[in-house]
Amino acid sequence: MKGVAGYDYCDVVADVGVTAWGPTLAEAFAQAGLGVFALMVDPGTVERREPREVRAQGESPETLLVNWLNECLYVHDIEGFVVGRVEFLVFEEQRAHALLWGEPLDPARHRVGTLVKAATFHELQVRQAEGGWEIRVILDI
Repeated sequence: MKGVAGYDYCDVVADVGVTAWGPTLAEAFAQAGLGVFALMVDPGTVERREPREVRAQGESPETLLVNWLNECLYVHDIEGFVVGRVEFLVFEEQRAHALLWGEPLDPARHRVGTLVKAATFHELQVRQAEGGWEIRVILDI
């Protein structure tokens, strides 16, 4: 693993892949979420002044991840909300409840990047690794 927690991008034909890692599965999920949001708007430009709640369920870690990321994307798409921090209130085997800390998109301050449509199951990996967890998720753009 690359340090304590983080995310990076991987090459995928016609789409974008995010790899994320963390000492716990919840932290790896949070990093995957930040990686997705960072494609759309630089999180360094986002003021973490208000939260949005996101809940998801899934029968496996993979299903939970895709469902949760797609709920996060829904908040961005419907409300134009950009995110600088993810905080899990509940993280269980089949259920996640998180706060997305950020603000409404401000075109004067936020440079919009890649439009992400959805997280997919294509080549999805959620696995325990030495020192924590690793995630690889392909995004439909």
